[in-house]
Amino acid sequence: MNLSYRLGWVFFRALFAAYFRWRVFDADRVPPTGAVILAANHASYLDPPLVGAGLNRQINYLARESLFRFPFIGWLLRSWSVVPVDRDGGGAAGLKAILDRLLAGGGIVLFPEGTRSPNGQLRPARPGIGLTVVKSNAPVVPARVFGTYEAYGRDKKVPRPRPVVVKYGRPMHFEILRAEAKECDKTRLKKIYQEIADEIMAAIAALEPRED
Repeated sequence: MNLSYRLGWVFFRALFAAYFRWRVFDADRVPPTGAVILAANHASYLDPPLVGAGLNRQINYLARESLFRFPFIGWLLRSWSVVPVDRDGGGAAGLKAILDRLLAGGGIVLFPEGTRSPNGQLRPARPGIGLTVVKSNAPVVPARVFGTYEAYGRDKKVPRPRPVVVKYGRPMHFEILRAEAKECDKTRLKKIYQEIADEIMAAIAALEPRED
């Protein structure tokens, strides 16, 4: 961790411990070094820092490109190696930045659902994460957050002191589908992206808020 990231990491760990009474399960399942995709459900703005704060390594995040225009916020996001995402399009640049982070041996948090859940329930996965998995060689660690919707869901303007939990699953590898993706036609390729996304989402759904 660089100094800027470590300060943020310490801040969020203290916040989650004091205000949200957080619990972390099975963080040792996440490789301590090397490329890794952390795939989590998404119910709140709390989810990205919660997933990252549970680990003793620096993790990359995504953020709206517009946030980088603010002087201090932009500097902070760049110091944390945050990937700017254009919500109006331009997905190729975002994908390249994500793959660059993985190629450099970094970890990155992605949300298969694509956006925050409106009611806290799990939603179907979009194929975008399947594309990222096929284009990279990184293992995928499913992660599930609990309580973040109750603490700071879409319907809340101020975070509430509700307990939150993050649980990490076992690494997933997609060698067979990655190999097939190199040889198949475009129609099958799109199906592979969705198959991978669905498999990851099923692994997230299977996680329970306790130690195995």
